[in-house]
Amino acid sequence: MFLKALKVITLVFTSLIFLAALYLWTPDKSKAELEKSYSSSKNAYVTVLGVNLHYQDTGPSKNTIPILFLHGFGASLQTWDSWAQVLSEDYRVISVDLPGFGLTGEDPSGIYTDQRSVEVLEAFLKELKIPKVVLVGNSMGGKFAWQFAARYPNQVSKLVLISPDGYASHGIQYGKKSEVPAIAQLYRYFFSKDFLVMNLEPAYANPNTLNDALVTRYYDLMLAPGVRGAILARMQQTVLQDPVPSLASIQVPTLLIWGEKDAFIPISNSNEYLKVMPNAKRVSLPNIGHLPQEEQPSIGLQALKDFL
Repeated sequence: MFLKALKVITLVFTSLIFLAALYLWTPDKSKAELEKSYSSSKNAYVTVLGVNLHYQDTGPSKNTIPILFLHGFGASLQTWDSWAQVLSEDYRVISVDLPGFGLTGEDPSGIYTDQRSVEVLEAFLKELKIPKVVLVGNSMGGKFAWQFAARYPNQVSKLVLISPDGYASHGIQYGKKSEVPAIAQLYRYFFSKDFLVMNLEPAYANPNTLNDALVTRYYDLMLAPGVRGAILARMQQTVLQDPVPSLASIQVPTLLIWGEKDAFIPISNSNEYLKVMPNAKRVSLPNIGHLPQEEQPSIGLQALKDFL
C-alpha cells in the first residue's frame, strides 16, 4: 500500500510541476507580429558583418552631421522616439537596435563582446556612407559610444554620454568575466512581466513613468526571436577593461547627461569621467533616474539641443 501511495504522490507531483512549467513557459514572439507593432516605413534593415541590423532613419539627409543613438542593455531603438521626433526636424537622426536586442535579434556569429559591437557599428556607418556622426549613447550604449570615439576618433564630431557604463562596480573586476548564475539560463524559457517590472522599476526616479505601454514594449521586444539567448551570451562574454586610457584619448567635445536619482549607475561616477576626459562637461538632471529620454524627455532633450 505504501509503495502504491508513493507512486501516486510522485505522479501527482510530477504532473503539477509539468503543468506549472507549461503555464509559465514563455516562447519567443513572432518577428512578423512584432514588426507590425514596432516598425514603420521609417525603419529598415541592413546586413553588416553578418548581422541584420534594424534601424530607423529620419530627418534631412543633407547639410547636417547625423545623430546616431545607441540604447542601453535590454532596451531598443524605441527608447529614443521622443527625442528623435523633435530632433529630426533639423537633423538626420538614426537609431539602431544593437546586436542581440530588439528587431535586430541575435548575432549569427554568437559573439557579443564590446569589440564586436563597436566593429558592427563602424561597418554600419560605412554601409550607410556616413563619414562622421554625433554619437549619443545611454548606459551600455554610452560605453559603446566612448569606445567607438576612442577607436575611430575621426568619425565622431561630438559625443554625448547618458549615464554611461564602463567603470567597474561592486562585484565586477577589470579583466574578468562576470559570473552569470546558472539559473539565469531559465530566462530563455520562462520570463514574466512581473519579473521585468521588478528589474525596470529602479531605472526611474518616478515609478509612474513605467506605464503599461512602456512595460509592454520592453516585454514584447525581450521576447523577439533569439534576444534572451543573446542577452545571456553578452552577459557571459562581457569583460570590462580599465576605461581610463581610452577615455583620456578622446578629444572631441563631450557632454555627460546624468540623472541625479540614477539607481543603476550613480551620478558620482560622472566625476571619474570629468577627471580624465579633456573636453567633457556635465549636465545634472534633478529628480530623474537612469533613462531621462523616457522619464522626462523634454528636460534631457534641452540639454542635448543646447550642446548641439
